[in-house]
Amino acid sequence: QVQLVESGGGLVQPGGSLRLSCAASGFTLDYTTIAWFRQAPGKEREAVSCINKSGAIVIYADSTKGRFTISRDNAENTVSLQMNSLKPEDSAVYFCASRPWGCLRGESSYAFWGQGTQVTVSS
Repeated sequence: QVQLVESGGGLVQPGGSLRLSCAASGFTLDYTTIAWFRQAPGKEREAVSCINKSGAIVIYADSTKGRFTISRDNAENTVSLQMNSLKPEDSAVYFCASRPWGCLRGESSYAFWGQGTQVTVSS
């Protein structure tokens, strides 16, 4: 069964850090593109960052540049999103999603999704 599972979310104070992980089961991430999306209450889901199977990275959310870093660990079959200097506006449910080809911004381009992990940035 093909499945993506996110973990690592939680409550953190502004300026803090979290590391989200996207683990795959039923398939290997080596040959897939993985993107992180997020959705805040009352807002549309937006693409945050993406890493393709060659390791090339695309950052879609300008507000995260210099603070968020996407990476993949093929040995562990995971893709991570390191989030530093977190701000309250980063609060959202974060999803990982996969597609067999290169990075695209649109969520409709991604076939498999995880269930999401909540990130709350608040003092």
